[in-house]
Amino acid sequence: MKFIEILFWLSLIIVFYTYLGYGMVLYLMVKIKELFLKPKEKELPETGKLPEVTLFITAYNEEAIVKEKMDNCRKLDYPKDKLKIVWVTDGSSDSTNELLKAYPEVTVLFQPERQGKTAALNRGMRFVSSPIVVFTDANTMINQEAIGEIVRQFRNVWVGCVAGEKRIAAKEKDDAAGGGEGIYWKYESTLKALDSRLYSAVGAAGELFAIRRELFEAMERDTLLDDFILSLRIAQKGYKIAYCEKAYAIESASADMKEEEKRKVRIAAGGLQSIWRLRSLLNIFRYRILSFQYISHRVLRWSVTPILLFLMFPLNILLTATKGTNIYSILLIAQMLFYLSGVWGYYLSTKQIKNKLLFIPYYFLFMNINVVKGISYLKNKKSNGIWEKANRSI
Repeated sequence: MKFIEILFWLSLIIVFYTYLGYGMVLYLMVKIKELFLKPKEKELPETGKLPEVTLFITAYNEEAIVKEKMDNCRKLDYPKDKLKIVWVTDGSSDSTNELLKAYPEVTVLFQPERQGKTAALNRGMRFVSSPIVVFTDANTMINQEAIGEIVRQFRNVWVGCVAGEKRIAAKEKDDAAGGGEGIYWKYESTLKALDSRLYSAVGAAGELFAIRRELFEAMERDTLLDDFILSLRIAQKGYKIAYCEKAYAIESASADMKEEEKRKVRIAAGGLQSIWRLRSLLNIFRYRILSFQYISHRVLRWSVTPILLFLMFPLNILLTATKGTNIYSILLIAQMLFYLSGVWGYYLSTKQIKNKLLFIPYYFLFMNINVVKGISYLKNKKSNGIWEKANRSI
């Protein structure tokens, strides 16, 4: 029984630390650091000295979004003679390539065979020579100042990658997918900003991030989280991942929770895959603060914490039945209320009833369940980097 008690408290501590405690510790560490070392604003180079930038877009059957995306690209506030636009459209069978012919500034790289996003990215990068490459998705729109703000971050020679901010397009009334995802990304953006201020952001999101071309390394074709692997491998070389909230990408939420599940399961599987492929980063004696951030912010979420979260409930029932102390009874009631709130949030979402307060426990449980599902997804993919994209709301 003593072992069960120790396991319960250890689980509680790890779950709390993963989702709330790390943010608190991180905030305190940043405040202490900035008492002694004030962050300095980087100046943008003069127009004549601005580096050439390639805006790199991988796309598969994106005919519905080509015009909107190119309108967005043309509004970017960066010298046109310094900005190259590359679309890699491997495997596309719709009119994406035909529509892109209307834009003379675009270089289209196409091959009939579809091998997945990572394979398309590896192939396309062989044709890019710009010192800075900005990656963005076809279905995300970036702010007018994004390229300039990203270039500003590269003024620091130790910055090898810049992570932009991901924002979920707000609707008048969000459903569980939109509301939950939006809240999650606001919290995630706060952590990324703090990570960057402490030492380095822990990975970048594919909606908008940039790298120094010289640091690119081709990835395994079956890589599920190409953005995460690419950015962390740059960090492993001793460079930092800067977080730039002034450069942001706006994306619609998943059409519904079924579509959101596709994303979360794939991301969870990709997280598990990444832990193995970046296993040397677990060596805290070699990577020090980066390892601490990586383990705290990513590894725990994608590995042991979801398991411990769901283990806590039966352990709490057992301890309440055998120990009968007030603390275990209180914790059990708290867990029951949380799970009931999640179930009620799920029920309301099926009835199209909007309640953001209940979206939080529902979306939290939903994310963690999909981490467990990600194990099966990863096992069944068997070196296939092709995945079905989730439909987005309009």
